[in-house]
Amino acid sequence: MRSLRAREGDFVETIEGSIFDVKGFLHPPERIVAYLRYLPDAAGDRVRANEHYRKVYSLVERAGILEEKWPTYLYFDRIFNERVQAVPLDKIQRHYDPIVRLTGLLKKERLDRVEQAAIELVEVLKSATGLPYGCFGISGSLLVDLHTPTSDVDPIIYGVGASKKIYEAMNTLVRQGIQFQTYDRSDLLKLYEARSMGAAMSFDTFAKHELRKVLEGKFRGRDYFIRCVKNWDEIEENYGDKIYYPAGRMTIQAIVEDDSEHMFTPCKYEIRNPRILEGKSKESPTEIVSFRGRFCEQTFNDESIVACGKLEKVVSEEGEAYRLVVGEDSSDFLRAFEA
Repeated sequence: MRSLRAREGDFVETIEGSIFDVKGFLHPPERIVAYLRYLPDAAGDRVRANEHYRKVYSLVERAGILEEKWPTYLYFDRIFNERVQAVPLDKIQRHYDPIVRLTGLLKKERLDRVEQAAIELVEVLKSATGLPYGCFGISGSLLVDLHTPTSDVDPIIYGVGASKKIYEAMNTLVRQGIQFQTYDRSDLLKLYEARSMGAAMSFDTFAKHELRKVLEGKFRGRDYFIRCVKNWDEIEENYGDKIYYPAGRMTIQAIVEDDSEHMFTPCKYEIRNPRILEGKSKESPTEIVSFRGRFCEQTFNDESIVACGKLEKVVSEEGEAYRLVVGEDSSDFLRAFEA
């Protein structure tokens, strides 16, 4: 592909048949920043058009596979100043758009159970908010037709205004507990183990955080995760406007000053009164960001938090600032004192 505008929630498929999920909105001119998710594998349990695929979960395993099979998809970016997974445009044979996928499902005559669940979830949200179909998309395994009968459903909401309406509606719907429910203890234990959270926080602390979230849980018995993404015209930063420099790992204590972007992927929390607990740098971050959905709704205004991640120096025409990025390492965490 000569040009492509791809964003969080989209997927791209390479000429080798591997499928990557797109991360964020900022991409170098000739590449799309995206992480390996599915690869052709005769022993894989995902099947599409008689082709077997394997789903890859951990970031470490994804990088290891690329290192061995397709190292061209690993490259050092001079803006992010780190090695990232990014697919060259000339290696992309297909772009998967969540809005297009939802439109196709709405027109499809026969739906399987997962497809039906996704449509029903969107219809419930649409009815609760009055939002048009154009604000919704379908991501995850269903987007690339590699779902299984037990797959979760992953709706995407586009736009700041639409996302706020959805969040308000979900607070009501989850509280009612009729069609949406929070995870039970068994679900939370599986999630705790799957995310390898043992080193980051106790199970009880993890459960307290997860149980107050409304963008993930159960819809009519099936797992769901609602991803809120800004529209293109709401993205204020272009690739290259800022340059990011790694400044070592750091653990801080702080108070949340502004949680207005807690529902979005990527999410951001502005903080005040940061205190360095661990780390060699003397510079303190003014915000915490994450490109992983698991850190959405993680903390709220005026909460005291402890966070561990990668400190970055951000340089732009306005000057220098520091941010803490959580979610890129298995030992990263963000937890509130009184969750």
